[in-house]
Amino acid sequence: MSETKEWARRLRELFGRRRVDEDFYEQLEEILLEGDLGPSLSEEVVGELRACGRGTRAEDLEELSGRLKPILSAHLRAQPLLPRRGSLNLFLVLGVNGVGKTTTIAKMADYYRRTQGLRNMLLAAADTFRAAAIDQLALWGERLGLPVIRQEPGADPGAVIYDAISSGLARGAELILADTAGRMHTKAHLVKELAKIDKIIRARLEGPVYRKILVIDTTTGQNALRQAEVFQEAIGVDSVILAKYDSTAKGGVALAISKLLGLPFSFLGTGEKLGDLAGFDTDRFLDTLLAVP
Repeated sequence: MSETKEWARRLRELFGRRRVDEDFYEQLEEILLEGDLGPSLSEEVVGELRACGRGTRAEDLEELSGRLKPILSAHLRAQPLLPRRGSLNLFLVLGVNGVGKTTTIAKMADYYRRTQGLRNMLLAAADTFRAAAIDQLALWGERLGLPVIRQEPGADPGAVIYDAISSGLARGAELILADTAGRMHTKAHLVKELAKIDKIIRARLEGPVYRKILVIDTTTGQNALRQAEVFQEAIGVDSVILAKYDSTAKGGVALAISKLLGLPFSFLGTGEKLGDLAGFDTDRFLDTLLAVP
């Protein structure tokens, strides 16, 4: 049985008890913690449910169970991420190494082509620290038929971004999807590098056409919250993509990120194929999280 289904099974069994008592709420908080909601949010959710359940009789457990999803929903934000048509947009894709940034960029390009009819897009390989990242993005560019702005490994990432914007303006492109490095073990260097890139972009593009998108790996649990905190502090984040949301991921960290950092989610990635990316739907996500039939 997958971790997600096992977690949801425990939740259902808890609400299948014959009575609501202090032990019920203690077990609920423990289960929410295991679902990666984090200590403060788990405690808050239990407190809200406790307020709903005051005076609840055993036969009212079904009603109390039905109130859990609306409580969770109130802590989760979703926001579409759509380019402004007729302008050059730049989506700077952030995230630590290994979360799937490069593949997610390819999925985003495919998504915008399918759903928005975008054709004139560019990919920018600004993760110059890893030669493999440059090569991988170049390969996706070939498969998608999209130009990739790149330089040699070790080149200045800011120069790649500058070239991408110049090329995008010259081509009349509508969207640049830019990859970035994510060396969390050298936080000071990461912050400095991102600040430089941010300055270059802001000098040429302003307002809603410039968005900073964080990709997190759902399977990393509370580590994803710590990563979001670092990137939010370093450069600011406009929205989040929840990647690798499969049977090994419980997903509760999404609620923690929304609640504690105020960040909305824009996409949900569920697999390695190009089509395995969808707009973030709060109801659908919570139904999956809670294993609602």
